[in-house]
Amino acid sequence: MITVTSAAAAQIRTAAKQGHAEGLALRVAAKRAADGRIEYGMGFDDTGREDDLQFDSEGVQLVVAPMSLELLSGTVIDYVELNPGEFQFIFMNPNDPDYVPPEGDPTPH
Repeated sequence: MITVTSAAAAQIRTAAKQGHAEGLALRVAAKRAADGRIEYGMGFDDTGREDDLQFDSEGVQLVVAPMSLELLSGTVIDYVELNPGEFQFIFMNPNDPDYVPPEGDPTPH
């Protein structure tokens, strides 16, 4: 299961509207790099494949290819301000060796 926070969902909807991609699912992909870390990709997708897995989180339809699912299981996608005025999507993924859980409550709100 992949979860999208409310902040990420709002940004995904904004990006879909700006890119004329409203109504399209967001494809989330992951692959393991040679050094063991996980690389991520996202984009709106209207091509869907028969073996895709579909999730809905915060009103956002997500599609994931089976080969990415194991790497993404348990991932939370958030949209945060890393530096003043600099916002970015982050993947909080317990399967990633570089993942450091947030301090305090491990569940983002």
